[in-house]
Amino acid sequence: MMITINRRRRGAMPKGESMTTGDQRGRADAASNPVGDGTEWEPTGSLLLTGISALVTVDEQVGSDELGTISDGAVVIDEGQIVWVGPAAGAPDTDDAIDLGGRTVLPGWVDSHTHLVFAGDRSAEFAARMAGQDYRASGILATVEANRETSTDALTDGVRRHLAEFARGGTTTVETKSGYGLTKVDELRSVQAAERAGIDALTFLGAHVVPPEYADNPDDYVDLVCGPMLEAVAPLVQFVDVFCEEGAFDDAQARRVLSAAERLGLDRKVHGNQLRPGPGVQLAVSMGATSVDHCTYLTEADIDALSASTTVATLLPATDLCTRRGPAPARELIDAGATVALASNCNPGSGYTSSMALVVALAVIQCRMTVAEAIRAATLGGAQALNRSDIGRIAVGMRADLQVLDAPGPDYLAYRPGVPLTAAVWRRGVRVV
Repeated sequence: MMITINRRRRGAMPKGESMTTGDQRGRADAASNPVGDGTEWEPTGSLLLTGISALVTVDEQVGSDELGTISDGAVVIDEGQIVWVGPAAGAPDTDDAIDLGGRTVLPGWVDSHTHLVFAGDRSAEFAARMAGQDYRASGILATVEANRETSTDALTDGVRRHLAEFARGGTTTVETKSGYGLTKVDELRSVQAAERAGIDALTFLGAHVVPPEYADNPDDYVDLVCGPMLEAVAPLVQFVDVFCEEGAFDDAQARRVLSAAERLGLDRKVHGNQLRPGPGVQLAVSMGATSVDHCTYLTEADIDALSASTTVATLLPATDLCTRRGPAPARELIDAGATVALASNCNPGSGYTSSMALVVALAVIQCRMTVAEAIRAATLGGAQALNRSDIGRIAVGMRADLQVLDAPGPDYLAYRPGVPLTAAVWRRGVRVV
């Protein structure tokens, strides 16, 4: 999709120039500066985005609803930040301006849970699962074998390709994890690959599963994770995660991993309650983890614990869909007052999608969230799951991460599931789609 950028002072812009739409696409005035998909364009100074039918700020202090929606709104960005938000009629003069032609603007998606450092292919595993085979955590070992045989440069290129795909779908912040190396050398290579690729948040997941060489001595592997492995990656990561699940790590082993992270001053996360009820949620809350992710099988006690804590419940509905499990109890969590985030869990085994728009649609259709709740969880909720206060909202002082939907309002995200609605994306004030 193409947008016509008007490189003129706002006061001198000819009446009627706007973002090209419908039959007008591709026939922009030759005097303007068209920017196609994948081309970065940075304004020469301040930039006004106007012609916005619904400006969804996710800021309850402004607008007319719980998403802080401003009808006929406008945004000014400058030097990578949002510097003005409000009704278009009150917008200040700027160096450049774009009329978005009645489209919707939201914060960029914040995807707080992915596994992008991987090689190989597990489509056969997916086909077997669709034929009736249960999903098991042991499938992770197929990717471990592939990663160990793949160069760091190739792993980096893979992360970069996926990040470009995320951006095309409106995602402007991406977390990813290690966890497909499971040796000191390969886990370090994984976090190095992600860092070089430009990942926003890095999580060490050495405690993903027990590798084959430690099958008979899992506690020895936990010693490796908590000691030499963690010490090697600690300068590069912000979070430490552990898969607390039958077939992975039990409560005592997971607690050791999180305690080691705490001693190094690293924030903690937990993969928990994905395959069946278990200790993951209670562990995460008791250890003060930033988030517990999956949360597919929760007891009333788990929901109560989350609602009384600061731990974010990160739901991954695309994975529940792809593993043919029932939806996570989002309605019960929200009604109880828990903080909820949505993320893609993009990975080669249990849910290979980068589409946060699909995740939002599934959250509405299957998890009984409202559109407003789902958008909030996929933006501000994701930011909270990453301990970030500079993303997830459209407000003065926030990072200029914005997405434009080719739709008159945000309800279209669930109303038209699977339809690519992303028309443009700005990240740090630079147009990247």
